Amino acid sequence: MKSDFRKAGREQAPKQQMIFGVHPIEEALKRGTPIDKVLVQQGLQLVQLRELRKALEQEGVPVQMVPREKLDRLCKGKHQGLIAFVSAVDFQPLEEILNRVWESGKDPFFLILDRVTDVRNFGAICRTAVCAGLDAVIIPSRGAAQIGGDAIKTSAGALLNLPVCRSENLKSTIELLKTSGIRIVAITEKADGHLFNTPIEGPVCLILGSEEDGISQEYLRRSDLKLAIPMHGSTGSLNVSVAAALALYEVLRQRQKPVK
Repeated sequence: MKSDFRKAGREQAPKQQMIFGVHPIEEALKRGTPIDKVLVQQGLQLVQLRELRKALEQEGVPVQMVPREKLDRLCKGKHQGLIAFVSAVDFQPLEEILNRVWESGKDPFFLILDRVTDVRNFGAICRTAVCAGLDAVIIPSRGAAQIGGDAIKTSAGALLNLPVCRSENLKSTIELLKTSGIRIVAITEKADGHLFNTPIEGPVCLILGSEEDGISQEYLRRSDLKLAIPMHGSTGSLNVSVAAALALYEVLRQRQKPVK
């Protein structure tokens, strides 16, 4: 087991791409390009800067004010006082992954993360997902963790080996999975049964939500099964990365030894 983690940790993250200037960064936001962070020159006075910062904040993109000298060191060309670092991970089409998994003869195994925005939680979940044999993690195009160097580092490089699918509409994605014969299992306190004594057979997609709000009601309504993780004591909930680890490995365990 340790050797697997060390192997994952040795994976080298690809260098992040940089884009420069107000208009290219605005265009990247419109296209939904994942941006890890933006560096802005201290004292920069631009009419468009206020609206751009507002848009970046709405997407949860960190903005850092830095001296011009730092921008000059990063970019030998004209940067116009702004540099954005773009995600190093390439998103993959869910349909292609579905076809590939079905053709391989195995039961598909997916995970949807609904509004999980913490980078460290996301990286930890992806590390566990690779170890548990997940086929892909699915995230919304808005309201998801920024996938950059920090997420890759937290995942111990596992993100470089895990397909990530970005969905413009999770409702449509859930319906696609269901019509493809994949059962949707929501891990939630509002549950039909317990995770550890309920059969989770065949093709499956788990859904986990944010620690603050849980899974959106519209996705809960579309799930085929709702399961809770048994809790004792006064603590109200588990960290989402811990909950994900328990759920992912319960699916793996049942695939090796089904619940009767």
